Amino acid sequence: MSIRVEAAARTRAALVDAGLRLADHFSLAELSANRVVAEAGVSKGTFFHHFPSRVQYLLALHAGFHDRVDAEITTAIADLPPGQERLRVAQRAYLDSCLRNRGARALLLEARAERTITDQISARNETLAHVAAQDFRAMGWSHPVESARLWIGVVVEAALLELDDAAASPGVRAALEQYVTSK
Repeated sequence: MSIRVEAAARTRAALVDAGLRLADHFSLAELSANRVVAEAGVSKGTFFHHFPSRVQYLLALHAGFHDRVDAEITTAIADLPPGQERLRVAQRAYLDSCLRNRGARALLLEARAERTITDQISARNETLAHVAAQDFRAMGWSHPVESARLWIGVVVEAALLELDDAAASPGVRAALEQYVTSK
């Protein structure tokens, strides 16, 4: 990779990181290009060079948030074989990551009004469903892909409940544990 391409990638990442940090303090409506560039220490022109539209920036924020969450989950489940324990560890890692990044999670929830964001969420969830289907298959569930899709929906809803409470919910987490043990 050339020095110029590497510099552009670092700048783009800095803009996304700045937006994710600002999400702890500002709503989607308050997250302006001016705030982002001030936080990232770059010019407004640089912002629009990397993100010609607000939707493209929101897509990058969404991808940046979920890439971080996915990395945490991947690390947490790295040594586990497909099955019940891997699902439990994955859902705990997801919920914990969402709580650590509450601002970003809330901001991205607001961004769901954008069709492009919704499409990206659907595509990511479908990919994850096929990965989690391995776990449901290992547990002997008769409809592993469908079960995985439902599990993802339940885990996401649990994250939203915890977002509202601003804390882990023992009851919600216990219910999730029951979901992956029932058949």
